[in-house]
Amino acid sequence: MITHLLVPLDGSRLAESALPAAVYLASRLHATITLLHVIEQDPPKTVHGEPHLGSEEEAVRYLDEVAGREVFSALAVRSHVHTGKTDDVAKGILEHLDEFKPDLCVMCTHGRSGLRPLLFGTIAQKVAGSGTLPVMLIPPAPSNAPPQPFALTTILVPLDGAPDHEQGLPIASELALACGASVHVLLVVPTLGTLSDHHALTGLLLPGASKAVLELSRQEGEAYLKRHVEGLVAAGIRGRAEICRGDPRKGIATTARRLRADLIVLGTHGRLGMEAFWEGSLCAKISSRPTLPMLLVPRVPS
Repeated sequence: MITHLLVPLDGSRLAESALPAAVYLASRLHATITLLHVIEQDPPKTVHGEPHLGSEEEAVRYLDEVAGREVFSALAVRSHVHTGKTDDVAKGILEHLDEFKPDLCVMCTHGRSGLRPLLFGTIAQKVAGSGTLPVMLIPPAPSNAPPQPFALTTILVPLDGAPDHEQGLPIASELALACGASVHVLLVVPTLGTLSDHHALTGLLLPGASKAVLELSRQEGEAYLKRHVEGLVAAGIRGRAEICRGDPRKGIATTARRLRADLIVLGTHGRLGMEAFWEGSLCAKISSRPTLPMLLVPRVPS
C-alpha cells in the first residue's frame, strides 16, 4: 500500500510541478508527504532561472513555506533538508529511502524535450533508474504558468506479455480504487513493417510465416488481456482492454491521447541501469514528448 510519498524539491517553480499530483494522491490514499531538499556542493547561483537554495537556512525556510501552504492544510506533511553537501543530488535523495521508507517518489522531469534525452543525465533519470521504488514523473508546467491540476480518471497500462512489465498493474489497481479511476490495459502487436532487429529480417525473408506468427500473437494477446481485465473487475475496478497493431511507441501515444489518459503506468526491469532499461524494455518505444505523467514501477525482487 502507498502510505508515504517523497517529493524532492530544488526551490524552483518548475520542480513544484510535482506538488498537485502529490497533494491529490496523498488526499486520496491518506498518505504522508515528505518534502526533501538536497543541498548541492558548489551549487549554481540560479536553477531554472530562479535563485538557487544555497544554504541549510534557505532550504529550511523554503520547505517550511511550501508545507504551510493552504493545499497541505488537511494533510500530514513533513520536510527534511539533506545538509551534507553533495555533487550527486540523486544519490542524496536515494540515501534517504531507508530512513523515510517512502512507497512512491513524485518528482518533476525538469525538461521539455523528448523523453529519451530528457531523462538521461538528469536527477529524475537516476532516481527512476535506481530500481528501488516506484517513481512518478510529472512533466513541467509551461513557462511562467502555475502547476497543472492533477486527477486520475483513466490509467493506461501498456503490456507486452513480459512479467516485468506487469509489475505496474498492482499499483495501478491501488490508485484506481482510491481515485475511482478506470484501468485500460493495452497490447501493441507489431506489423511486418514495424518489426525490429532480427525479427524485421525474418519478416522480409519469410513474410507469410511472419504474418501468421503475428496473427497468432494477436489471438494469444486477446486471451492474455482478458485474464487481466477479469482480475481488475473482480477487484471492483472498471477495467478495459485493447489490442492495436503497429509501432508500440505510436500505438501507446495514440491510445493515451484518444482515451485522454491521466497517467501511463509502466513496469521496468529494475536494477539493470537506465541505458539497458530504455534499450531493452517497452519504455524504449515511448520517446515522444512526455505530456502525460508516467509512473515507473521497478521489478520486485523475488
